[in-house]
Amino acid sequence: MKTLLKIAGWFLALVVIVVAGAAAYTTYVLPDVDDAPVLTVQATPERIEHGRYLANNVMVCMDCHSQRDFTKFAGPLKMNTYGAGGEVFDETLGFPGTFYSRNITPARLKDWTDGEIYRTITTGVNKHGKTIFPVMPYKYYAEADPEDIKDVIAYLRSLQPIDSEVPESNPSFPFNFILNTIPQNAPGGKRPDPSDKVAYGRYLINIAGCFECHTKPDAQGNKIEGMDLAGGWEMGMGNGRVVRTANLTPDKATGLGNWSEEAFVARFKAYADSSFKPATVGEKDFQTNMPWIMYANMKEEDLKAIYAYLRTVKPVNNKVEKFSILDPVAMK
Repeated sequence: MKTLLKIAGWFLALVVIVVAGAAAYTTYVLPDVDDAPVLTVQATPERIEHGRYLANNVMVCMDCHSQRDFTKFAGPLKMNTYGAGGEVFDETLGFPGTFYSRNITPARLKDWTDGEIYRTITTGVNKHGKTIFPVMPYKYYAEADPEDIKDVIAYLRSLQPIDSEVPESNPSFPFNFILNTIPQNAPGGKRPDPSDKVAYGRYLINIAGCFECHTKPDAQGNKIEGMDLAGGWEMGMGNGRVVRTANLTPDKATGLGNWSEEAFVARFKAYADSSFKPATVGEKDFQTNMPWIMYANMKEEDLKAIYAYLRTVKPVNNKVEKFSILDPVAMK
């Protein structure tokens, strides 16, 4: 009996050592990515303008790195907060912890090199070697054309500096250890010629992060295999309200299979009309995280390319209940 207890004790000690070693490795050795590249971005007017378009209407960096007014439909950006950070992503939205978008104006980035900004956008590892939670879809930005990322950097350098204090993010256990295993070196990519509408559309969907929100995750946060772009990711909107992302596959019963190109483009452009004013949203009214007002100013030819690509993906029959109000008592 003593021998068995002794063996059990040694086994338990071994388990503790292995777990402690793994925790130390993920904390002090990871993330394992290359040093920030040495590069200097020439902030030409052309670069700044294209970066503005990408950051505001395609990659929508400003969506997360500004503050949104969710008393109005689709949460339009609050004036004078562009790039100041402070948006909260927490358990109510399905995240493992509480995360805050960072200030990306020159007030914070003035001491960052262009290479450090580039590495942060494409690998999720910041100037200080810390891992960013992948609500910023850096694994998709990793496949972007380096010239597009440089254009975004040029635009960020042109923003009005805003001094803002943003709390530190706080991932919950065990994600605080898992987080550092996510970053990888960025392979980079090449922006397809817009004349190849399907390839160009896939490129735009990738850097716009559509896969991230429109593919449902499992309980561990991993995207469910075979459900690419089929929607269904739940996001809490407060007061028991839950919105779910739409099925973008060409399934005729539950997706976009019956949508024409004209209807698809018009759905976005409705929010670009000069007569559109975001309506005030009540506590029990439909609300959405989809930044319609930002995507609305995407170029029409880019929206058509996205539509062309969506027509080629695998149809997935997945009926999504777009919006519901849950009983607050039952949610406890």
